[in-house]
Amino acid sequence: MTDKVIENNQVVIMGTIVSEFVYSHEIFGEGFYMVDVQVQRLSDSADRIPVMISERLLDTAQDYRGEKVMITGQFRSYNRHEEKKNRLILSVFAREVEFVEELEESAKSNQIFLDGFICKEPIYRKTPLGREIADLLIAVNRPYGKSDYIPCICWGRNARFASNFEVGTRCAIWGRIQSREYMKKLSEDYAEKRIAYEVSVSKLDLAEDDAELYEM
Repeated sequence: MTDKVIENNQVVIMGTIVSEFVYSHEIFGEGFYMVDVQVQRLSDSADRIPVMISERLLDTAQDYRGEKVMITGQFRSYNRHEEKKNRLILSVFAREVEFVEELEESAKSNQIFLDGFICKEPIYRKTPLGREIADLLIAVNRPYGKSDYIPCICWGRNARFASNFEVGTRCAIWGRIQSREYMKKLSEDYAEKRIAYEVSVSKLDLAEDDAELYEM
């Protein structure tokens, strides 16, 4: 059962460690630390992805900045209470870490697969140039009754397809994790630069049960 649930949330990223380890929390005596990994896109830009790593996988006292790694794991979320409301915090939870000599110059350096449920009505819109976009929030089940809530963004035909999804629809998503900088206005005089994370969808499909429902 646990293996089946883990299969519904799979991430592989390859990139360069660009920060030191920062302590996050401890569970049953096992310490977990955060570190940033920079993953190149096919264009000249890059995504800076936060990764949570157990001290049992790596010596977190060392400085690995500049080292190239391949990380396999899951994309996870939790709510952090700040400014009188909850903020969704996302990171890759590492299950395996492997040091590599070179990074592949291909889309395979950033892959994610999710099998989950639409938990918020899709937001469909068009840019001033007419490009179609749809924002989705996917609930992906974890073992023991927990779920991760993953924001996803679709483009073009995928956006048009996803705009018809109802809350509770089960769907499968393939894509990549992307980071996006934005300014958060905290007061009349002060704005803070923050980074949002989401899944950029390259392929989208209905799970079998819902596919049959739509055919009917």
